[in-house]
Amino acid sequence: MAGEFRFSFGPWNIHEGADPFGPTVRESIGFNQKLAEYKKLKFDGVQFHDDDAVPNMNELTSAQIIQAAKAVKKRLDDHGLTAEFVAPRLWEDPRTVDGGYTSNDPACREYARERSRRCIDIARALDTKLIVLWLSREGTYIRESKDSVLATERLLAALNDMLEYDPEIRIAIEPKPNEPVDHTYIPTTGHALALGARTVDPSRVGVNIESAHAILAGLDPSDEMGFALSAGKLWTVHLNDQNGLKFDQDKTFGAVDLRRALNQVRILDQHEYGKNGEWVGLDVKAMRTQKAEVATKHLRNSREIFLRLLEISRSLKQTDIDGMVGERDYEELEMYVLGKLMA
Repeated sequence: MAGEFRFSFGPWNIHEGADPFGPTVRESIGFNQKLAEYKKLKFDGVQFHDDDAVPNMNELTSAQIIQAAKAVKKRLDDHGLTAEFVAPRLWEDPRTVDGGYTSNDPACREYARERSRRCIDIARALDTKLIVLWLSREGTYIRESKDSVLATERLLAALNDMLEYDPEIRIAIEPKPNEPVDHTYIPTTGHALALGARTVDPSRVGVNIESAHAILAGLDPSDEMGFALSAGKLWTVHLNDQNGLKFDQDKTFGAVDLRRALNQVRILDQHEYGKNGEWVGLDVKAMRTQKAEVATKHLRNSREIFLRLLEISRSLKQTDIDGMVGERDYEELEMYVLGKLMA
């Protein structure tokens, strides 16, 4: 059993270097120029937010949005690239300051649902059926401001609205426990799958697991991936790394903990991830200190680390592992794995 791996990233991963504590430090790069970098870096898939494809979508009619997205599809074709997914960007508009689907303002909730429908239109124009849903502000800064039962029902209604709007799209929920809000309502893979199971079509709701988000929840990313794989619900991943329980760092994959990264690669490979068309997605950002001319090395490095760890994982002899497990000699097993990483 072995996985099949092809790689994607989003245009936001080539960025200007702003962080929560400081402004931009690099010049902006145009969308077409970013597309030209994909093949150079050996990537074939493009992740999109809806307004990555159609930046001024709130000012356009539905027909105009679809027309603009089709023009982007042609640019993808010209570069030999594929759209992996589209995600509605619901956390930047002033109308979503108190959440989108769970806002206490019914007009704001309707804005979020309408924006999600337009996101689906863009996805279909880009020839992808996968919608990634990061429920970024669907939570609270203060517990008493929202009823968690009602909020969950509103999230369920929003998912059903999307599923009923287009009978072919699939939704991959991307769980995260906190940031930008203090606490979110769907913090883990288990929460996401439980919510999906209650929708009008559970077969079309899965997850996107991001390494850093799992770490921020105090969980191991490979275990979260394994849980989703066992249910046939791991439809994409966002690989990166995280140095402690702080803000979402989106560090180069494997840069903090190679062993943790190895186990993510290993679980994907052992359970044939990619055989059904899934992508290895990256969500990594260049260090703020990088000069503009070398501000794509984080993407190159993440892909290379994945492939090197894949070689190491495949060099582990299952018969040797089975013997150590059979003897319950986990100290020997630990040194066996560490020895491969240190070789």
